[in-house]
Amino acid sequence: MTVRQLSMPELADACGQLGITHVGLWREPVQAYGLQATAELVRDAGLTVTTLCRGGFLTAIDPKERAGAMEDNRRAVDEAATLGTSVLVLVSGGLPTGSRDLHGARERIADALGELGPYAEERGVKLAIEPLHPMYASDRCVVSTLAQALDLAERFPARQVGVAVDTYHVWWDDTAPAQIARAGAAGRIHTFQLADWTTPLPQGVLTGRGQLGDGAVDLREWQGYVEAAGYTGAIEVELFNDGLWARDGREVLAETAGRFLEHVVR
Repeated sequence: MTVRQLSMPELADACGQLGITHVGLWREPVQAYGLQATAELVRDAGLTVTTLCRGGFLTAIDPKERAGAMEDNRRAVDEAATLGTSVLVLVSGGLPTGSRDLHGARERIADALGELGPYAEERGVKLAIEPLHPMYASDRCVVSTLAQALDLAERFPARQVGVAVDTYHVWWDDTAPAQIARAGAAGRIHTFQLADWTTPLPQGVLTGRGQLGDGAVDLREWQGYVEAAGYTGAIEVELFNDGLWARDGREVLAETAGRFLEHVVR
């Protein structure tokens, strides 16, 4: 999504030219290009798919809506397995229309994980609950902290459910380093994602993720936290940014790789 302006073949080619061997994918462009076609493309390009985004939105009360969400998440698991990634990232969902019951919404997430976890495990896929910044709690994600995400994940085996650590969403939380250690000790850090926090935020905060090094987040410090917790997996960069999307995608990818070397690599 950092370079969503690139087609799938363009993305694979640009990664090859830059020596990038791992890529995190989103379902929408995969579906647009074709699931099987994407799986063949990344395999032929020598790319490893680190994660698939996203499943989730599991807070619906209406039985029909809930059944639809569960079916969509099972499809997402199947897509992840086809792409060869072992991690499906979950954005849990916000409050249903008219509801103010955060506790009830989180319990419905737990209920859904109880069904999805075994289904995913059978297909070699782990679920990664991603806490989002509290400003998204009402409409996108009632799970706002790593502590809340782990409280949900720990009801299930780590081989089924863990967490996604995204600097954009947790950098402000002074309890997050201890929660990263908690997650690492149990083998529940399923992915680590980077984005910077820049201000002022744009009107549409969803597309306000800053390029690495442009904002307030000490990215190397957070990389140190997950490393100390035993995480040895890929580090993803995920930038939703209208300014970056308006530029040449190959240029943005090269810039992002350079910023990663400058601001993250120890």
